[in-house]
Amino acid sequence: MSEPFSVRVTVRGYETDVQGHLNQAVYLNYAEHARWSLLQEAGITQSGLLARGVGPVALETTIRYRRELLAGDEVDVSCAFAWGGGKTFTIEQTITRSDGTVAAEITAVGGVLDLKRRRLVPNPQDVFRELAKDPGLFGL
Repeated sequence: MSEPFSVRVTVRGYETDVQGHLNQAVYLNYAEHARWSLLQEAGITQSGLLARGVGPVALETTIRYRRELLAGDEVDVSCAFAWGGGKTFTIEQTITRSDGTVAAEITAVGGVLDLKRRRLVPNPQDVFRELAKDPGLFGL
């Protein structure tokens, strides 16, 4: 597994629910933001993916809520890829308040879709290695 990449996000008031907690769906947005920020930092763009005829896909996501987040909280959203054999990979993410409290843990299974054949590519790490200027950010 690679060393976690991280981005800082401030919880906005309009992202909260009637109890004042961060809405459960927004955790997914934060996780997605961190993943795309990592891709960008590594030099992978959406246009580069499309030119190669591939796109990352989410196959499964699990969120474990640990502590509430409220408007104004600053959080760090980490993102680390774990590569196994086969067509899929795992992304481990943690949302941590600025005081060090873990608010949520997110585990996602992903793949890379061949956009023409509509099938997962056999070795997704090869695509990341090929497209990234810094594959080390993915633990490659």
